[in-house]
Amino acid sequence: MERLLKSYWIPAACVVFVLLNALFIAHDLYWLNLLPLALLAGWALVAATDKLLLFIVFATPLSVNMEQLDLGGIGVALPTEPLMVALMGLFLLKLVLEGGVVDPGVWRHPITVAILLQLGWMAVCVLPSSMPLVSFKYLTARLWFTCTMYFMATRLFRDPRNMHRFFWCFLAGMALVVGYTLVLHAQYGFAEEPAHWVMSPFFKDHTSYGAILAFCVPFAAAAIFMPGYSRTRKAMAAAILLLLLAGLVFSYTRAAWLGVVAAIGVFALMRLRIPAWAVGAVALVGGTVLLANLDQVAIAMGRNKTESNDDLAKHVTSMGNIRSDASNLERINRWNSALRMFAQKPVTGWGPGTYMFQYAPFQASRDRTIISTNFGLVGNAHSEYLGPLAEQGLPGLLLVLAVVGTITWTAVRLWSKLPNGVDRRMVGAAFLGLVTYFVHGAMNNYLDLDKASVPFWGFAAMITVLDLKYRELPAQRKRQVSSAISSR
Repeated sequence: MERLLKSYWIPAACVVFVLLNALFIAHDLYWLNLLPLALLAGWALVAATDKLLLFIVFATPLSVNMEQLDLGGIGVALPTEPLMVALMGLFLLKLVLEGGVVDPGVWRHPITVAILLQLGWMAVCVLPSSMPLVSFKYLTARLWFTCTMYFMATRLFRDPRNMHRFFWCFLAGMALVVGYTLVLHAQYGFAEEPAHWVMSPFFKDHTSYGAILAFCVPFAAAAIFMPGYSRTRKAMAAAILLLLLAGLVFSYTRAAWLGVVAAIGVFALMRLRIPAWAVGAVALVGGTVLLANLDQVAIAMGRNKTESNDDLAKHVTSMGNIRSDASNLERINRWNSALRMFAQKPVTGWGPGTYMFQYAPFQASRDRTIISTNFGLVGNAHSEYLGPLAEQGLPGLLLVLAVVGTITWTAVRLWSKLPNGVDRRMVGAAFLGLVTYFVHGAMNNYLDLDKASVPFWGFAAMITVLDLKYRELPAQRKRQVSSAISSR
C-alpha cells in the first residue's frame, strides 16, 4: 500500500489541483493558477539559485509594475521583485548561519565598501525621516536589489560564462520589449507623442525605456567583435544592436542619446590612453570658462524656442530650450526644489524616498510649469545626485559620488592594464553601459526600479569580480614561484 501511494502521489496531487482550480475558477477565483509557478520558484530558490538569478535578469525588461495596472497602487514589479525578496531572505539567512556566502575579497573591495557605506547612511537617515515608513520601504527595496544583483551576482560570476549569460539574458528580454514597442509605434507613424506610452506596460514612460536601451548598447556593440563568439552569435549581436539603436532613436529620449554619446567619448579617451590628469585639467578649464560666461550661455539658451517634436534634429536642439519646453523647465523646478529642501535639512535630509511627497511647498512660483503638481503624482527629483542630496543630506550626495567614483576608477584602471581579449571587452562593455547611466542620472533617476537596478548593480558586480581576478593572479604566481624555489 505504501509503495502504491509513493508511485501515485504526483498524479493524484495533479488531479486534486485541477479539480480544486476548476472549482475556484467557477467562483471567479483565479489565484490558485499561480500555485505551480510558486512551487517552481520555491524549488529554484533552493536547488537552482544561479538559474533563478538569470531568469530574473531575463524577466526584468518584461516585468510589469502592479501600480501601472491599477491594482491598489502596489508598486511591486512582477515577477522580478517578489523573487528578489525571496532571494534576499535566503542570502541574509545563509550569511547569518553559515557566513562565507560572499568572498572576503568582495567585502574588502572599494566598490563594495562604497555601497555598504551608502546603505549604512541610508539606514541612518530612516530614523529622522519625515516619513519613516516610506524611507524604510525605500531602504528595503535598495537592499533586495543590491543583495541579489551585486552580492549574490559576485558569487554567480565566479563562472565567467555567467557574465555572458547575464548580458545575453538581459538583451533577450529587452529585444522582445523593443520589438513590441516598435511594432506598436509604427502604427502611429513613429510620431513623438505616442513615443511617450507605446512601451507600456513594460515601461512607465519613454525616459526610463531610453535609459535602459542605452545600458544595453555597449555590450551589443562589443559582442560583435567578442573573441570566441561564433559567427552566428556575432550576427545575432549585430541584429540586436540595430534593433536597440532603432528603439533608442524612436524613444525620443534626449538624455539617453546624450548618455550614449558620452559613452562613445569615454571609450575614445580610454582607447587613446589619455591620462586622467589631462582629462581633469581640460574639464577644469572648460568648467571655468563656462562659469565665466554663464550669463551669455543663459541668454543663448533663453533664445532657444525649439520644443520637443517629431523632427529628430529639432528634438536634439530642444535640449537647450529653457524658455518654453515644459519638460526642461519642470526639471529645473524639481532641481531647485531639491536644493531648497537640502538647505533646510543639510545633514540627514528629508528621508530616503520622500522627495516626491515633500517637494511641493519648495516650488517657487517662478519655477512652476504647466505640468507642475502638488500631489506627488508625476515623479521625483529627476536626478540621481540631487535626489539623495535632498533626501539624505550632503553625505548622501557624497556617497553617490563615491559609488560612481570607485566604479569608474576600478574599471578604467583594470581596462588599461588588461591585454586585448574577452575580459577586457567585458569590463569595457559593463563600464560603458554604466557611463550611459551616470550621465543620464543627472537628468533622471530610476535606481528605485528593477529595470535600472538589475543592470546597474550587475555590471558593478562584474567589474568587482574581474578586478579581484586580476589582483589575485600575480599573488598566485608569486606563491607558485616561491614554492618552486623552496622545493629545490
